Amino acid sequence: MAAATAQPSQHTQVSDVNGLLRKLNPTPGARRRLKIDIKRVPKKKTLFVRALHIGLKFACPGAEDILFKAVCVNIRQKKWKILDQLSSNLTNSLLSRVFRELQTSPGLLLEVYQRIGEHRVISHSLDSCCITIHIMVGRKNYDDALFLMEQLMISKGHTPFEILEALINTACVSNIPVFDTLVRACTRIGLTDDAYELIKRLRIDSCWVSIHAMNNFLNHLLKIGDIGRFWIAYREMIFFGYYENVNTFNLLILALCKECKLSEAFSVLYKMLKSGIIPNLVGVNMLVDGACKADELDLAVKLIEKIGIMSMGYVSPNEITYNCLINGYCKKGNPELAEEIMGKMVKMGMSPNIRTYGTLVDGYSRIGFLEDAFRLCDEMVEKGLIPNSSVYNSLIHWLYMEGDVSGALFLLSNMMKNYVPPDRFTHSIIVKGLCRNGQVNEALRVHNWGLEKNLAKDAFSHNVLIGYLFGYKDVRGAKQFLCSMFVRGLVPDLVTYGTMINGYCEASGIENAVDIYSEMIKMEKNPNLVILNSVLDGFCKEENFDYSGVLIGEMKRLNIYDAVTFNTLLSGYCCSGKIEEAFVLFNSMGKMANKVTFNIMINMLCKLGLFEHAKELLSVMLSRGLKPDEITYTTMVTSVSKTSSPEEVVKMHDYLVLRGVIPDEQTYKAVVSWATEEEITPLHYFWKQ
Repeated sequence: MAAATAQPSQHTQVSDVNGLLRKLNPTPGARRRLKIDIKRVPKKKTLFVRALHIGLKFACPGAEDILFKAVCVNIRQKKWKILDQLSSNLTNSLLSRVFRELQTSPGLLLEVYQRIGEHRVISHSLDSCCITIHIMVGRKNYDDALFLMEQLMISKGHTPFEILEALINTACVSNIPVFDTLVRACTRIGLTDDAYELIKRLRIDSCWVSIHAMNNFLNHLLKIGDIGRFWIAYREMIFFGYYENVNTFNLLILALCKECKLSEAFSVLYKMLKSGIIPNLVGVNMLVDGACKADELDLAVKLIEKIGIMSMGYVSPNEITYNCLINGYCKKGNPELAEEIMGKMVKMGMSPNIRTYGTLVDGYSRIGFLEDAFRLCDEMVEKGLIPNSSVYNSLIHWLYMEGDVSGALFLLSNMMKNYVPPDRFTHSIIVKGLCRNGQVNEALRVHNWGLEKNLAKDAFSHNVLIGYLFGYKDVRGAKQFLCSMFVRGLVPDLVTYGTMINGYCEASGIENAVDIYSEMIKMEKNPNLVILNSVLDGFCKEENFDYSGVLIGEMKRLNIYDAVTFNTLLSGYCCSGKIEEAFVLFNSMGKMANKVTFNIMINMLCKLGLFEHAKELLSVMLSRGLKPDEITYTTMVTSVSKTSSPEEVVKMHDYLVLRGVIPDEQTYKAVVSWATEEEITPLHYFWKQ
């Protein structure tokens, strides 16, 4: 018993104290274990050990620790003056500590963040911003979180991957919505590659973004027109086990409609129904619009009629649905039927809006029924709908197309009288309309007025004027106009360069065209097919076939060429008398040879007096399913009339008409109509009828 209650020796006491002293400093882990080790000390030495413990806790605290505690205490008591008094001492590391401390009080943290943001001296650290982002996303305040992420990338220069690392380091748990928001922020500011790499990196780290982020990325690819990459990303998404939702299917429908693959787009709808996913109105409207653009209006009508049954009553057509259908009929040249559909909308309790009337106004104007267009405008006003700039622009455009310049100007004054401000489209329409009607000087004055009103914000109106100046052989004026664009800070686009190049080529100035082409390359504008074909045409007109061959070789290497490319070179060979080269090129074209190709070759053979060979080529043309046109008719009939009898002329005429050719009226009257009535078959009277 005595042994059990014996006190430790002095040597034991000293060793225990030395052990505690060794634990005061070595590592943070040892410090954390210090409290546990103290509990093992005998009770009678508690006073001494407690003194050591208290000494460890309060001995010489650092300046940042004191400041940190003072800031936290005053913030919790909402004594905001502390931020002003201590602003010069609030470092990034201290702010990060404060924000971490306040994570459990999200409302208070956001208030602190906003107050610091208003302070000019204090700036946020990346960690403090990321902690705030976590809080914002947790409270579903996605707009502010997106704005903050965009500011970090744009204003402060942080890369998306630096932000991702900071978000991971400041997260209490894996926060998928935060990662989704970061992907969305990247797509909003155009960082497509970074968004894709973020998705990929998170997948490698087993922090998969949600289907919502994937849909956002796919939608972004469609908006920038990168459909090829869209399909690659979609296939990867399916490969890695994502399940499509209704928004994913809508994106698939949109992509297929953009590619004019209407049957595949409808198959997506059937797949949704088969999978038990009820389509929404967005997807249905996409299909209706796609069918109308593909000129499958009957299919669009059937879908509208059946969608209620197919969706088990969940989806009903709305104003947008019928507006798509109305637009389809107007584009097809049938605004009367489109107006009947608007009447059905009214009977169903729907109210036609400005877009409905605007579409009908444009539809009637397109086919020259301006009286009906103005009638709808009056009806629109009676219903309390004020025509917007789109309605006015459409009417002004078609008045100019009909040559009614005074009517267009009167409508413009009416537009301004009704406080509908002209926009950049109005400005461009007026400039183009005046040029079209031969009033180029007036168009220049209107253009200058548009510049003063800040309406000429892009290159469109400049391109129009440059094109017409070249048309009037004012090459110097066109060049000066291009220079004025640079002076006003407007960057020429591909249309500008294409217009200049084509203008110089038409004016037999291929050297100047090449100079403009070189300038375009310096401005990092990649030439398109139209521009390359214009340069090729310029070379061919000057019979510079060495450069033509080099250019076509480059176009083949870039895979930028079409039938126009080879037809341009073929026409150049024929006009220059290079018969052998023309036949070699013609034979190499294969299936790319079209109606224009055969017309060029037939014309060349007829000029050479090889009429029998021309007839053989005409037979080949028909055997390939290519229908002759007015040019074929004029070439063949005129050629026959020079060397053959009237009977042969009539025979060729009948041969072409029976194969669906609508003869050129001028050719018919000049060449065929002189034949005697006995020789003319009933087919010849169609012009009189």
